[in-house]
Amino acid sequence: MAVNLASIKDLLLPGLRGVTGKYEQIPSQYDKIFTKHESKMALERTAEMRFLGLAQLKTEGGQTAFDNNAGERYVYNQEHTEIALGYAITRKAIDDNLYKTQFMPSNLGLMESFLQTKEIYGANVLNTATTYNAAVGGDGKALIATDHPIDGGTISNQSSTNADLNEASLLNAMIAVRYNFRDQAGLKVFARARKLIVPAQLEPVAIRLTKTELRPGTADNDVNAIMMTAGGLPEGYLVNDYLTSSTAWFLLTNIDGLSYMERVKYESDMQVDFVTDNLLVKGYERYSFGYYNWRSIWGSFPT
Repeated sequence: MAVNLASIKDLLLPGLRGVTGKYEQIPSQYDKIFTKHESKMALERTAEMRFLGLAQLKTEGGQTAFDNNAGERYVYNQEHTEIALGYAITRKAIDDNLYKTQFMPSNLGLMESFLQTKEIYGANVLNTATTYNAAVGGDGKALIATDHPIDGGTISNQSSTNADLNEASLLNAMIAVRYNFRDQAGLKVFARARKLIVPAQLEPVAIRLTKTELRPGTADNDVNAIMMTAGGLPEGYLVNDYLTSSTAWFLLTNIDGLSYMERVKYESDMQVDFVTDNLLVKGYERYSFGYYNWRSIWGSFPT
């Protein structure tokens, strides 16, 4: 049923002081977590390669060791989804509205709906980071797991015991990113934590850990090691308002791997229905959130 006169009955009468209901929106957050890519295909695929391993000791007159195990290892898929929303409003509701400057019938917050939907889809990658999605494929593990396979072993981007956010757990995670992250051949990679992602409930903790020069939570004059260990956190922390867990926290690393792919940019259109004279308004876009490298993130999901 279209928005009609009954839906806006008070906007038909003089003497109304004003119209409210539209609020300032939360600034965009997904673009501070995901790297944006333009897409030209319905399904984007990213292959992870295994390159050469360590060089081998050669004895005098002996043979040179050959590493012929290089090649494709895992393929990560990212399929785009269509996002759409529309509404209809009757001609009488438009004609008889006395407050067109405050209540625009052609814009009932359509863009705001799309923006917040996008934030929810983006945050869902983190909210479900410990659940394996077969549609993504990859190495057969969830985005955050303790046993990502590489040649000859496994690597974790999750604490063996999920710990609450505190000085010790944050430092341990930062050190683990630097010390443990390796490529598919087992060679160390330049991996450093760059940004802490927390829900709103953990912002006070994040402030105490990252905004003090001295060691947090003590009377000591020790330096705050969080800001220096493994390069510190050069991008500080970010509160994501769409995280569903009040205790989970994440570290983004300098390795690219969290992806927002835009297939069709947001577009809107409107037309008048010839039969009913209703104004039809709709919006549409097509995109996807996903990942293609687990080394881009570290996570902890304490209960």
